[in-house]
Amino acid sequence: MLRALYTAATGMNAQEKNIDVISNNLANINTTGFKKSRADFQDLVYQYIVEPGAQTTANTANPTGIQIGLGVETVSVQKIFTQGDLTNTGRDLDIAIEGEGMLAITHPSGNGLAYTRAGSLRVDQDGQLITPEGFQLDGLAPIPTDALSISISQDGIISALVSGSTTPTQVGTMEAYRFPNKGGLRAIGMNLFEETEASGTPQSGTFGADGFGRVSQGFLESSNVSVVEQVVNMITAQRAYEASSKGVQSADDMLNQAINLKR
Repeated sequence: MLRALYTAATGMNAQEKNIDVISNNLANINTTGFKKSRADFQDLVYQYIVEPGAQTTANTANPTGIQIGLGVETVSVQKIFTQGDLTNTGRDLDIAIEGEGMLAITHPSGNGLAYTRAGSLRVDQDGQLITPEGFQLDGLAPIPTDALSISISQDGIISALVSGSTTPTQVGTMEAYRFPNKGGLRAIGMNLFEETEASGTPQSGTFGADGFGRVSQGFLESSNVSVVEQVVNMITAQRAYEASSKGVQSADDMLNQAINLKR
């Protein structure tokens, strides 16, 4: 009976984490470049009352045994890097990546690089392309201060039309990055990810080549969260939590009856 109490409690704990993940997904419906997360579960250890194949007589064996599971646990919460919808903004410094690839920026700590899919860019007082939080894109020359317009090609080439010129001047090329295991990246907030041992070493390349996606100027990649999917997942998690709580209640009722057998 006590085993049932603790087993049902693991189900409640797992669904609490599931609701946490779903709530974060729903909170970021309008976050540019956001990638939804999914909680994965696995069953816990088993108590073997009778081993499968145990002898029942000299000539027969138990075909299945008696294996009592001891609950569930959350084994991982992984990011799902599917493509989000593209939204047309018409703004020169808004870019979306169609397909594989991420942009590299200076890490918020000042050491190394961080990576993002969010392409809402700005130009600072020094002509550097930066994120809304002020982090600079890596490896790019400054935009001329007298630039009248900025164009970004599908392969990431940045050109600026400066005052007194009739043809744009190339000022830099955005480099694309990808990882052997995107799910192993560490999300650090601000639409940023950082490299870990699990993600593997970043591979750099050119947008539009070698399997990397292309850059679309004047667009932003929306969150890949589906409201309908997340609400259905929330209802399922809520009902699973309710069912586990009923398991606790039923085990408690049975213990109460056992305690009060003699009155």
